Amino acid sequence: MLSDALWFLKRSDDWFATTVIGGILVIASSVLVVLSALVPFVFLLSIPLLLVTTALLEGYYVRAMQAAANGATDAPSFTNWGGLVVDGLKLLAILFVWSLVVLVPLFSLPVALGFGSAALESIPQSASAATQATNVGLGLVGIGGFAFVFVLGLFVSYVVPAAGANFAIKGYFGAGFHVRTILKGAFTREYAIGWALAAVVTIVIGSIGNLLSILLVGFFILFYARVASVYLWGRGYAAGLGRASEP
Repeated sequence: MLSDALWFLKRSDDWFATTVIGGILVIASSVLVVLSALVPFVFLLSIPLLLVTTALLEGYYVRAMQAAANGATDAPSFTNWGGLVVDGLKLLAILFVWSLVVLVPLFSLPVALGFGSAALESIPQSASAATQATNVGLGLVGIGGFAFVFVLGLFVSYVVPAAGANFAIKGYFGAGFHVRTILKGAFTREYAIGWALAAVVTIVIGSIGNLLSILLVGFFILFYARVASVYLWGRGYAAGLGRASEP
C-alpha cells in the first residue's frame, strides 16, 4: 500500500503539471496566511482568495481519495475546477464540524474552572479547610478534563480522515457525518494500517518538505506527501469496508 501511495501521483500522465499546480496552491495559501497574520488589514482582503485556494486543494484531495478508494493506480488531474472548489468547501465544512467535538470541551473546560475558582473566592475565610479541599478537587477536575480532551483529540484526528473518505466515496455532504459507517470503517485493520502509514509519510516526507520550504521546492514536496497520505486514507478506508477494487 505504501509503495502504491508514493507512486500514485507519479503514475499520472500529467503528474508534473499536477504537482506544479498543487505546489503553487500550497505556496499561495501559505503566503496568504502569513500576510494575514503580519498585516491585519490584509486578512479581510485575503479571505476570499485564501478560501478559494484552500478549497481547490481540499477538493483535489477529495478527488484523489475517491480515485484511491475505487482502485485507481494514478492520481487525478486538476480538471473541473468549479467542482473542486465545491467539494473542497464541503470537506472544509465537514472538518470544521468534526473539530467542534474537541474545540467545544477544550474552551468550555477553562470557563467552567474559572467559574469554580470565582465561586471559591466568595467563600468566607473561616471555611479555609473546605476551600482547600475544593481547590484540590478543581485541580483534579482540570487535569482529568484536559487529559480527556487530549484523548478526544487523538480520537478525532484518527476518525476525521475516515469521515473525509466516506464523503469522497459517496459524494454527498451528509456522508461526512454517517457516524456508524465512519466508525465501522475506521476501526478496521486496513484503515488503521493506512492511517499509520499516512502518519509516517506526513512526518518523514512532510518534515523534508518543511525544511526545504525556504527554497520553495519544499511546498511541492508537501503537496506530493499530502496526495500520498490521502491515497492511504481513501484506500485503507474503502478496503476496510470491502469497497476497494484491486488496482
